Amino acid sequence: MRPLIDNIVAAVKKNGGVMKLDDFRELIQKTRDSLFENVDTLMELVIASGVPIEIEGDEVVLKTSFMPWRDETFCIVDIETNGSKPDRSQIIEIGALKWRNGEVVDRFESFAQCSYLPYQISEITGINPEDLEDAPTLQKLLPEFKNFLGDAVFVAHNATFDYNFVSMSFERFGLGVLGNRRFCTIDLARRTIEAERYGLGHLNIALDINTLIHHRAYADAVTAAKVFEIGLRNVPESIVTVEELIDFSKLPVKKARRILR
Repeated sequence: MRPLIDNIVAAVKKNGGVMKLDDFRELIQKTRDSLFENVDTLMELVIASGVPIEIEGDEVVLKTSFMPWRDETFCIVDIETNGSKPDRSQIIEIGALKWRNGEVVDRFESFAQCSYLPYQISEITGINPEDLEDAPTLQKLLPEFKNFLGDAVFVAHNATFDYNFVSMSFERFGLGVLGNRRFCTIDLARRTIEAERYGLGHLNIALDINTLIHHRAYADAVTAAKVFEIGLRNVPESIVTVEELIDFSKLPVKKARRILR
């Protein structure tokens, strides 16, 4: 499903953010994993995954190709886990906030029930086994978080880790892969902020954000949101849409810095 989603986004984006519905269906048919998969079902699964597409008449539109980033809803996410491998570990805490044009418009915070919490994880996070005993199970928590996330842009500091871990957790509980557009605050910071290091703990101090708690999900999501805000202040005015912002964050650092001058 992941290759299908990536191919769909790349193709629609390359086509200016709009594709004829018939061409879209043909693309799904060509890139589906199995001949036995129904095209209409796959279309529904793609949309349900959080890919920001909508069908308008006989066209499919990638909304982030046209949405000004100032009007977009970004969901800044941080997770704590009991290990680094999604296939052998699990999420123990999710913290997230929805941010739009400088305002926090919603928040999500919860522990997840877990029977195994390594001592070193407890030492780093300050989370104790007792905190997790009466927490919601992942089977209950993940659908709630998926509903909270909707098709907002998934933002995180070192987004690849959080995004892939959440996506694999969704799959494990029958919720499908995560298809939301992804944005990394480390990538943005490296292109827009002068700093010795770009770890969240260092930026928290260097940028005078000064969130008091570190390695807890919601607190780190708040810190990442502040890094996001500070980085956005330096984004060139020529960057208007969400997709332009994503593309800018992936430019070679030297090239991005030249654009800022």
